[in-house]
Amino acid sequence: MTGCGCEPGDSKSESQRRILLIALGLNATMFCVGLAAGLIGQSSGLLADSLDMLADATAYAIAIAVLTRGALFKARAATVSGGILLVLGAGVLIDTARRGVTGSDPESLLMIGVASVSLAVNATVLRMLGKVRGEGVHLSASWIFTRADVIANIGVILSGLIVALSGFRYVDLIAGAAIGLYVMKEALEILGAAKEARAKAAN
Repeated sequence: MTGCGCEPGDSKSESQRRILLIALGLNATMFCVGLAAGLIGQSSGLLADSLDMLADATAYAIAIAVLTRGALFKARAATVSGGILLVLGAGVLIDTARRGVTGSDPESLLMIGVASVSLAVNATVLRMLGKVRGEGVHLSASWIFTRADVIANIGVILSGLIVALSGFRYVDLIAGAAIGLYVMKEALEILGAAKEARAKAAN
């Protein structure tokens, strides 16, 4: 369709694509780093954070795929993103409960170090997405994903500091559960926005 501002060569679409590609690459990398660190460091917080990164990478990939599609298709893609995030949030809560029963010994310095790198990455991505988040529900969903990551990163850093200073391992489980709940809240927010966008596109 011409005249919609969504042609493959459109400068706005190209700018969005470039930002989303950078965000996708950074989040996919940090997912791998965070997952490995969470498993090695026995940290529910880091594992939750890494899954949040995976959800972000998925959202960015979907957003890239729908850049040149219509409003209804974009709204449906945002629904898929929200659904994925909701499932991952529930998975984080289940894993946190499992670790609470079986026990864990989180490595505080690893938690702080990896979460700090993730925070720097997400703050950069959030700033980039902030420039385009008003240009479509799929981009707004991506911005919400990243905002959730920033908050999660700060939570993991704080929990790592508490573990380091007090040795109280349960704070890591609390951080993991809190991230899981927050992720689910953000998922519901995205699903709500997508529902509203679908209704507008249908009219």
